[in-house]
Amino acid sequence: MELAFGPLLSFPPAKTFTHETDGFPTSRRVPFKLYDQRGARSVACCATKRAQVPELSLEKEKHNLLRAIQDTQRGLVTSADQRSNIEEAMVNLECYCSGAPIDLVKLDGTWRLQYTSARDVLILLESAATLPFFQVGQIFQKFDCLDQSNGGVVYNVVKWSIPTLLEEDNGVTLLVSAKFSVLSARNIYLQFEEVTFQDINISGELQALIAPALLPRSFFSMQILQFIRAFKAQIPLENQDRRSVGGLYYLSYLDNNMLLGRAIGGGGAFVFTRAQPL
Repeated sequence: MELAFGPLLSFPPAKTFTHETDGFPTSRRVPFKLYDQRGARSVACCATKRAQVPELSLEKEKHNLLRAIQDTQRGLVTSADQRSNIEEAMVNLECYCSGAPIDLVKLDGTWRLQYTSARDVLILLESAATLPFFQVGQIFQKFDCLDQSNGGVVYNVVKWSIPTLLEEDNGVTLLVSAKFSVLSARNIYLQFEEVTFQDINISGELQALIAPALLPRSFFSMQILQFIRAFKAQIPLENQDRRSVGGLYYLSYLDNNMLLGRAIGGGGAFVFTRAQPL
């Protein structure tokens, strides 16, 4: 699962707009800049007198965003009005985190996907909604950067399954690993390394077929079960020049329990909340 597209390392001149947030009177508008590239946009907003904003106002903006994405099935089912409301809620929240450098200590850990407009992820969700033999469970992003100063490793984790053959929503783990480096205050560059299929959990029905519980399990049937459980396939991610695929990712908001990101170059937006370690 890619979260950034194209090695885009520069931006065209920024267009300046104004945006009014809750808690600010009309006379104190918050300026922010919108960068356009191939029809996509990455929002970098600047909140005036950010330190004076009450904590209650910030929590209200977070609640508004979670409420806006609540019935979208992680972005799969959205109307034009819903997408507009979600974008507005994201921009309102992003204004509270403008200018501050990325805190790798806060970023470290596991984040659960709550919403995305990224087409490559939505294709997975659409397939699960239409194909009876394919299920997509939880989707995570795990950052390993606690003891780093300028980067680390990120894992995109997708839990998926095949009904009756594998455990529901947790049959196989798809893992996409990438190294990342901090390029600027809120931009990171991802260098994707490999795709891994691992942690196969077969269903009780299939396990009973391979090794019936009422019969003594033979050495051969036990070997089959052990092979399936230990199976792991790794596929390197390289382009035609045998270079790793890369992309630019803009971390537009980060606190202890919420992460917003935008993939530069048309990759879409992402909303994550803090999850238990994988």
